[in-house]
Amino acid sequence: MQLWVGLGNPGAKYAGNRHNIGFMALERIASEHGATPWRSKFQGEISEVRFGSDKVWLLKPATFMNLSGQSVGEAMRFHKLTPADVTVFHDELDLAPGRLKLKTGGGHAGHNGLRSMHQHIGPEYRRVRLGIGHPGHKDRVAGFVLSDFAKAEGDMLDDLLRGIADGAPKLAAGDGSGFMNAVAQRTAPPRSSKTVAPDAAPKPAASPPELAPAPEPEAKLSPLQRLAARFK
Repeated sequence: MQLWVGLGNPGAKYAGNRHNIGFMALERIASEHGATPWRSKFQGEISEVRFGSDKVWLLKPATFMNLSGQSVGEAMRFHKLTPADVTVFHDELDLAPGRLKLKTGGGHAGHNGLRSMHQHIGPEYRRVRLGIGHPGHKDRVAGFVLSDFAKAEGDMLDDLLRGIADGAPKLAAGDGSGFMNAVAQRTAPPRSSKTVAPDAAPKPAASPPELAPAPEPEAKLSPLQRLAARFK
């Protein structure tokens, strides 16, 4: 059994925030894979989903971001899980919007949700780092992560969440590469080799080869003229 945790803040006020992309990821997985209805437990909301024989608990802590580890620690103790059984979906400032990376262990890089996770369960859990970009200066970070995704980012966000849902069975099976490939198929679909760029001008048809002019027929000479020609 595994525990997948989405980091975010509870309540409609925060639902569209960049900081809540972890919640969004779990909600898309739950809706696409027929998970059980969300219910309150472990200081959060939980749902159960199965991928074949792989059983996964989905958890959205309701403790607010800074205390996420409390909820996660309680769920782990109840199910007798280790950090190796836990995967956390969270926003990542150091990745461009729409990018995603997998990582196990490491520091929290100032992320308050991860900081709380470290305090309660240690650092050795798997992370799905979901890029939201950086506002450009550290003084703007707090306001940036608590602001909603822009309308122009809607398609990008939807592609990323669809890819996560597509790849969820691979992630549950421990196939990190398969999961990443599924996401890439949504976020960077391969171009058909038959596709012609719209601004590419068609190549002109090859001109037919020029034909050499036919030799003129030799003039007909009388026997007397041929004889005279020999003495010229």
